[in-house]
Amino acid sequence: MKLTQKAATSPALKRTAIAAALWSFLFALANLYWGLGGEIGLETLGEGMKAMAQARDPALMLVNWVSVVGKIMLGGLALVLIRPWNSRRLRRLLQIATWAAGLLLALYGLGNAVQHALMLIGAIDIASLLGSVSAVRWHLFFWDPVWLLGGVLFLLAARQYSR
Repeated sequence: MKLTQKAATSPALKRTAIAAALWSFLFALANLYWGLGGEIGLETLGEGMKAMAQARDPALMLVNWVSVVGKIMLGGLALVLIRPWNSRRLRRLLQIATWAAGLLLALYGLGNAVQHALMLIGAIDIASLLGSVSAVRWHLFFWDPVWLLGGVLFLLAARQYSR
């Protein structure tokens, strides 16, 4: 069965896929900036993370650069949803990958938010990499919602792509 251009590129899918791609690319820019030695915003990650970044810790730098590549790949995944594909297998693979990405991003954001909320109310100790209530607040009220937003965007794109 051949897919039509109209079915594969609905306006809602285009908007959501582009939003998901922008989220991915903008988020990759933060890692790129830090990977190149930028220090603005490091305090929002936590005292331990800031110290590791300033010391150019090899493990942290590796994670940072892998994050850049991964986020660029996620953005590419979102953008390929816009193109009409005639292969059912490829469409199914893209569908599964997008659902999985959205689910993992949303669960990561939600799981971190729960953990950071528990830290904030004192139910569990603040992680040493965070080191302070200020960093926990940054994660809970900024970074965790950013991850959750990415998850929601990818889940919406997957839903629209599945139609």
